[in-house]
Amino acid sequence: HCGVKIQEVVHDGGKVVGVKIIEKGASEPTIIDVDLVVVSCGVRPRDELARGCGLEMGSRGGVTVDGGLRTSDPSIYAIGEVAAIGGSFCYGLWAPGVEQADVLVRNLVEGGDTATYTKSDLSTKLKLMGVDVASFGRDEAFWFKRQFDGKDPTVRSLECFNEIDGSYRKLCFSEDGQRLLGGVLVGDAKDYTKLLQLCKKEDLGGKTPESLAFGKPAPGEQANSVNDGGDGTGIADEDVVCSCLNITKATVKKAIMYDDATTLPLIKKCTKAGTGCGGCCTPVGEVPKILSATLKSLGKAVAEGICPHFPYSRKDLFHIVKVKQIKTFPEALAACGQGEGCEVCKPILASILAGLWNDNILTHGRDQIQDTNDRFLANIQKTGTYSVIPRCAGGDIAPDELIAIGSIAKQFGLWTKVTGAQRLGMYGAPVHQLPAIFKSLVDAGLESGHAYGKALRTVKSCVGSTWCRFGQQDSVSMAVLLEDRYKGVRAPHKFKMGVSGCLRECAEAQSKDLGLIATSKGYNMYVCGNGGAKPRHATLLVSDIDEATCLKYSDRFLMFYVSTAKHLQRTAPWLEELPGGIEYLRKVVIDDSLGLCADFEAMMASNVGNYKCEWKEVVYDEGLQKKFQQYVN
Repeated sequence: HCGVKIQEVVHDGGKVVGVKIIEKGASEPTIIDVDLVVVSCGVRPRDELARGCGLEMGSRGGVTVDGGLRTSDPSIYAIGEVAAIGGSFCYGLWAPGVEQADVLVRNLVEGGDTATYTKSDLSTKLKLMGVDVASFGRDEAFWFKRQFDGKDPTVRSLECFNEIDGSYRKLCFSEDGQRLLGGVLVGDAKDYTKLLQLCKKEDLGGKTPESLAFGKPAPGEQANSVNDGGDGTGIADEDVVCSCLNITKATVKKAIMYDDATTLPLIKKCTKAGTGCGGCCTPVGEVPKILSATLKSLGKAVAEGICPHFPYSRKDLFHIVKVKQIKTFPEALAACGQGEGCEVCKPILASILAGLWNDNILTHGRDQIQDTNDRFLANIQKTGTYSVIPRCAGGDIAPDELIAIGSIAKQFGLWTKVTGAQRLGMYGAPVHQLPAIFKSLVDAGLESGHAYGKALRTVKSCVGSTWCRFGQQDSVSMAVLLEDRYKGVRAPHKFKMGVSGCLRECAEAQSKDLGLIATSKGYNMYVCGNGGAKPRHATLLVSDIDEATCLKYSDRFLMFYVSTAKHLQRTAPWLEELPGGIEYLRKVVIDDSLGLCADFEAMMASNVGNYKCEWKEVVYDEGLQKKFQQYVN
């Protein structure tokens, strides 16, 4: 049923039973019986606006443009998703839009038809709901002729599904197996760049189809070898480091070596790397690694500062702020910085100030240096509305709290969902309604769950010895104790905890930044694990410790991490970069080898003592409520 107009989804008893449509050319609707409706939505050109201007339209939608991106009206140009190249095809990807913009700018600035746009590569890597996905092809035939669907007898395919990490890859080869035609990657897309470049070549570069499909080294090749030129980055020259603009390590290196782009702002200006989503230029991104390694190879000094305004690392800044008792961003600039600050240093200082003093993040100008989510104490969604997630410590929630959340969600018309962290989330709140929603939740005895902050998110627990016949300890009470202690503690990145009541590990504590597994003698403590796009198994720190010792070591571990990690660095990569690894961490946390444990414990005690529910602070402060007001000019 193509080209139809969908009128409504038909329900019966709260279940989907059909879709009411009007067929092309028909006057009366018909109902198609269905059991499931899948909505596949994306960007669609506003054809009616262009049509109203008398512009020529593409055969499949969009505005027809020529090689200079000019429409049928010579005074109007079009680029991006709305531009139907040659009247036949609209690209729906970021990179083609950038390439079209480059052509158009050259023609507008230099005049005439200096540059011509023909086509773009449809290969792309994206992150969908936290999962890396990618597709790549030798040319457009891979998609338009559906070489990936297994119906072309001249195309041979190999598939690999890894049930352990949930990743999938399908690679398509020529009939003789000598050329890579394209492929699809889901869950693990780290080989995307290498495979994309390989599919443009006339051979497999010494590889075999099996080694490419199953991620194993070809005969005679060393496992996990990376040709990074010996600079220690683990990134090959042909690897794309900025997937938004398809910029390789070689391009960045060339800019550093020959264009004197020796700082991140200069690299952005010279190569455009980091001007898309910006992820590659964060302190834990690929571009800073390349910059540091290349400058060292040239014998040049490597700038250690987080940005031009602060010539210090995050670790150094943390200690400066602590020693000088700095409480605001202007004080930090005056004491150890210069200029007015930027989008890089402001959130880093916001994290340091919160991690040290745990003062209200919305007062004394601190709201102006927060990320969007912290600024409004809620997570912004793709619709521009916000999610509101109250704390359910340890997953423990009373019936009255359940009823309150349901009533509040119904009152404000919010969608509700049980989150992956044993909490109830409410979605679709406009920013101006947030204070009223906060008040309703606070009045019901609930508080902020800090789902918006780089802070403790939640402590997951199983039912433990209270209910489970296998339980060794009361994991719920321990989880509630941990969450009530560490709620509101800000860190370089979010951190999560888990407490399992026995070795069956129902709370998945070994996938958390800090996890406890109950034994007959107490708890085993695991640290520096995480899930997400790059899952890491936590490492055992210490065995069979009692509750008080758990809290003591947790205090020390967290404050050591908060004091020394890079901005936006999770505990797993932090441990990987820690000299001496887990053995060194044991010496610091358990043996007090640095003599800092008393300081760590005092810092955590200060954090815990200064805790106040951020939602409640807004509810009873009219000045803070005004920060959530919206205006229409």
